[in-house]
Amino acid sequence: MAEVTIGVVVFPGSNCDHDTEFAAASFPGVETRMLWHNEHDLQGSDMVVLPGGFSYGDYLRAGSIAKFSPIMREVIDFAAKGRPVLGICNGFQVLLECGLLEGALTRNRDKKFICRFMPVKVVNNRTLFTSLYQQDEVLNLPVAHGEGNYYAPPETLERLVADDQVVFRYCDEHGNVSDEANLNGSVDAIAGLSNKEKNVLGLMPHPERASDSLLGSDDGRRMFRSAIDYLSGI
Repeated sequence: MAEVTIGVVVFPGSNCDHDTEFAAASFPGVETRMLWHNEHDLQGSDMVVLPGGFSYGDYLRAGSIAKFSPIMREVIDFAAKGRPVLGICNGFQVLLECGLLEGALTRNRDKKFICRFMPVKVVNNRTLFTSLYQQDEVLNLPVAHGEGNYYAPPETLERLVADDQVVFRYCDEHGNVSDEANLNGSVDAIAGLSNKEKNVLGLMPHPERASDSLLGSDDGRRMFRSAIDYLSGI
């Protein structure tokens, strides 16, 4: 397998950067690079991951300061060239703030921090990040967020659905999407979505924390495997 380099952006306040590095580096032929927020060099990365945490302490609102980091100029250019960018939890928030994805994330419906495993349905398995999942497969992925309530106005939501940009939805263990299963209140139970070109994916659940059965689930591992297989075929 051709060697793949995955860059993990590190902001002040990131706390899942090394978890993400560990998950990505566990695959043969993969090299990881830690990309400091104030740099302009992606160090030859074939894929960039924005990890979870609390970039810049989530002052103002989650992800709103991180979008001004010098490294994000490079990430935006990288994404514009069709290269893979994955944003996990706080990384999803950053992608929304900088306009690589549409919509916004607000405080959870009950205003409480949610930290638990949740069933998540694969709505679109035709992206470079989800090709190894079955359509409508139910994954067991952990979440840990206080601002995971996704919102987009009706006209935007209609377009996102029409363009197959909704990739994951919260559901129950049987795959049923309901208000009860949607613990943070996200519109249309959206847990993750892509850009129209499908090379940028943001999601609130943490695949890197579900990359080994010892962690309680390895359902997130195939997200990394899918992207690595895609990059190996380039």
